[in-house]
Amino acid sequence: MNYASGGVGTPTHLAAERLRLSAGFEAQHVPFKSQPEALTEVIAGRVDFYFCPVFPALPFIQEGKLLPLAVSSTKRASGLPEVATTLELGFPNSDYIFWVGMFAPAHTPPAIVQKLHAETLNAMQTPALQDKLAKLGVEPLTMTPDRFAAYVKDEIAANAVLAKAAGIAAQ
Repeated sequence: MNYASGGVGTPTHLAAERLRLSAGFEAQHVPFKSQPEALTEVIAGRVDFYFCPVFPALPFIQEGKLLPLAVSSTKRASGLPEVATTLELGFPNSDYIFWVGMFAPAHTPPAIVQKLHAETLNAMQTPALQDKLAKLGVEPLTMTPDRFAAYVKDEIAANAVLAKAAGIAAQ
């Protein structure tokens, strides 16, 4: 088997490696220059599988061009509620959450960070944004700035361990 990614060390690469290591199978990594290129190659049948965010895959799933096999999150995706997680399928430590964060320069005054955080939380409560995110298959993970900083630190450490276990080297 082979699997696509949007490049070496990208979340799509790491998600596939988490499953591969958990399930104990061998597969050839095929890195592409972009996420859309990787998705195109799977649709064309030149690559066996690809972990990608739900949103870009949804139209192709709806058209019958892609078959969703599993999601890598800890719970089922709202955009694909019938698709099991890799954890539900019996692969421990196979979860990998695709996330996006909001960052500011390192020395941004705390008052500005708090204001950005408060305004972001307010925006996240608007029905229009909630509806748009739901249609995109995006499920917000809101955190305080301090909790997010700790989350990022933990993610870096966990991904370093994963990269070492999978033999992923910086290029």
